[in-house]
Amino acid sequence: MTIDHSSINTRPINTREDIKLSNAQIARRAAQDIADGAYVNLGIGFPEMVASYQPPGRQAIFHTENGILNFGEPPAAGEEDWDLINAGKKAVTLKPGAAFFHHADSFAMVRGGHLDVAILGAYQVAQSGDLANWRVGSKGVPAVGGAMDLVHGAKQVCVITEHVTKTGEPKLVEKCTFPLTGVACITRVYTSHAVIDIVDGRFVLREKLTAMSQEELQAMTGAPLHVDGPVGDLVVPKL
Repeated sequence: MTIDHSSINTRPINTREDIKLSNAQIARRAAQDIADGAYVNLGIGFPEMVASYQPPGRQAIFHTENGILNFGEPPAAGEEDWDLINAGKKAVTLKPGAAFFHHADSFAMVRGGHLDVAILGAYQVAQSGDLANWRVGSKGVPAVGGAMDLVHGAKQVCVITEHVTKTGEPKLVEKCTFPLTGVACITRVYTSHAVIDIVDGRFVLREKLTAMSQEELQAMTGAPLHVDGPVGDLVVPKL
């Protein structure tokens, strides 16, 4: 089944801001799919929130490019140790058995295929799985960081993002118009309105907010949404 695509466009649209998930809720939903004991890298910024929402009885082993394995939740305000920071220069805590190493060794772990999951933010994700998340056109100073290594080194790469930009343009598109971070590297996208897999070059809808129709969601998406089975309800508690 394919949703009616007549409403696909690249112009600002009604984004249903009244019913979207918060960043914390998106991060929590993504955390529910991480297997116990998985080695996981979290991108700088919004994706770092995933570390705070591990399900009871499960614990990922978080990796950071600057050389820590098995860090935990952020410390309480005023209790930061600024010698213990992640790649985004945020203070972290350590779990028993945590290890420190040179950043060259950290990237050897990435490039060697030792990470199970990488979770990153995005400017655009294409239906082919292409990712653009480091530069918007020619604006600003280029700063790709470790993302190009992560998207091709981790066994699974997921994105967490708003469904549309601040001005209402779709972030899920037929083809990225911003400089690419990686080609055909994304397998799942968690947005403010839906959970969407990328399968055989198509966006496949898995979950959506109950308060919106599939047609409304399609109108917010810049490429066709396909359905190949039941679509679940995207339900996340208030945080």
